[in-house]
Amino acid sequence: MEPSHIPTTPSQAPTAAGLEPFEHVVAEHGRTVLRVCRAILGPHEAEDAWSETFLAALRAYPELDPSTNVQAWLVTIAKRKAIDQRRAAARNPVPVNSLPDQPGGAGIPDSPDGQLWKAVGALPRKQREAIAYHYLAGMPYIEVAGLLGNSESAARRAAADGMKNLRSSYQGARDDE
Repeated sequence: MEPSHIPTTPSQAPTAAGLEPFEHVVAEHGRTVLRVCRAILGPHEAEDAWSETFLAALRAYPELDPSTNVQAWLVTIAKRKAIDQRRAAARNPVPVNSLPDQPGGAGIPDSPDGQLWKAVGALPRKQREAIAYHYLAGMPYIEVAGLLGNSESAARRAAADGMKNLRSSYQGARDDE
């Protein structure tokens, strides 16, 4: 399931700068950006980061070079928005009257596997991000390396180590074998 505000019928009119209409960009890359946000932040905070990503992208889109890899550009924005959101959450704790005994599933798209999110959340940051960018966003390792600030081989290693850690720590991975 995707946020209800992702356009389903994008405009086909070209823009003045030779770029495709922004609505088409959202429709084409919205799901990928949401998956990346979920992988970095978890299912609860992902939609806010998704929205912030596309608001920032909308502002910058008219100045974008038509030869730019739009998916990589959006994933970079999503990464930065996720970092900003984590920093803001760390500074602004939310007080609650009482804690529930069990977390509820209301409002979580696709009912994610809590055990899987726990295993993904336990991964080191670079492994988690390498998996999100490569396996969820479908980015090549050379672009993943640019986002992680390391080499292509280090990005491959981070993704491989992350998958190895997930396979050893996530019970659902063993059930499928």
